[in-house]
Amino acid sequence: MGKTFAEKALGKAAGYEVVANQVVTVEPDWCMSHDNGAPIARTFKKIGVKNVKYPERICFILDHAVPAPSSDHAVNHKEVREFVKEQGIPNFYDVKSEGGVCHQKMCEEGYALPGLVMVGSDSHTCTYGAYGAFSTGIGRSEMAAVWATGKLWFKVPESMKVVVTGKFKPGVSAKDFILKFIGDVRADGADYMSVEFHGDGIENMSIAERMTLCNMGIEFGAKNAVCKPDQKVLDAIKANAKSDKWEPLWADEDAVYAAEYHYDLGDIEPGVAKPHKVDNYAPIEEVKGTPIHEAFLGSCTNGRIEDLRLAAGILKGKKVAVRTVVIPASWIVYRQAMTEGLFDIFLDAGCIICNPGCGPCMGNHEGILAPGEAAISTANRNFKGRMGDKESFIYLASPMTVAASAIKGEISDPREAL
Repeated sequence: MGKTFAEKALGKAAGYEVVANQVVTVEPDWCMSHDNGAPIARTFKKIGVKNVKYPERICFILDHAVPAPSSDHAVNHKEVREFVKEQGIPNFYDVKSEGGVCHQKMCEEGYALPGLVMVGSDSHTCTYGAYGAFSTGIGRSEMAAVWATGKLWFKVPESMKVVVTGKFKPGVSAKDFILKFIGDVRADGADYMSVEFHGDGIENMSIAERMTLCNMGIEFGAKNAVCKPDQKVLDAIKANAKSDKWEPLWADEDAVYAAEYHYDLGDIEPGVAKPHKVDNYAPIEEVKGTPIHEAFLGSCTNGRIEDLRLAAGILKGKKVAVRTVVIPASWIVYRQAMTEGLFDIFLDAGCIICNPGCGPCMGNHEGILAPGEAAISTANRNFKGRMGDKESFIYLASPMTVAASAIKGEISDPREAL
């Protein structure tokens, strides 16, 4: 009987063959934390261990509220800096023009690598599966324990196979597909499963598009989500791989799956997730004309250069009708967008460009909502209060849909704006 990706990756880390539902103890290759590293550090100190086991395996990236928008956030950042210095942690991205959203940085800096086991104190750590890693979010107390011992136990997840064929039609993107998929399988459709994306539809996608798919794995319950580490991935990691322990792993042809789904990308239309749940899916025709007060382009889901290019292609020569916030996912993306002239397009359209970070995605600053206001956002969550007031409304959509909607001040079909 063949092995799934999760069985291979966790088996490699454990040092022996494993099967689904078996409990294994492994040493994660990378442990990522962001601003929440401060409370984790407090928990770590309560354990009674003086030094972290593997400081070189820990990554700290300040991104959730940068620069600090309040004294509480400033204290939080200060605690992280002090812990990093005290423990001699080398991989630290402070509030400087070298950081960005943690998940973007972990990928573009060469930490996300095929076959590695990666954990992060953030639920969207599953993003790194776009590079063929077994990556998953864990709790704060779990992370403190990993820092102390270097180890973590997992139950090997059962696996779901999603076969994707074909190509997108104009005006449709990876975000539209994953929103449709989550609407079909629901928020708990892959609870504690390893979700594998297969097929020529995935092979045709850029790594950025695959990151969008894997990023939202947690939104339908997945333990991790992963794409095959093909030549695109191998080319991307060549220049700056931060470890030599990586290995391209993929499921065997005869692997056994708990569930299987098939999609043709040619059948996918633009769509949104309506408030207040990610699986509250609607095709664009059902929500066209819904008034919005803000448009947000950015986040770890859709703040990459490819996303900004798509939005700029629709905004070029136009004016936005509502406040529109653009936040590149990292300073590398920021500089590239500036060099390509995308910022001129956004500024001429009336958009506001903010520094890289999470900002309004989780209601910290740089564009939070007032009671009764509605936003259309490229982020990954639309729960009540996610972008500020609990009486506001969030619609999730693709960069093209967000751009088209910003121009009209109401939810719009991007195909009409192309």
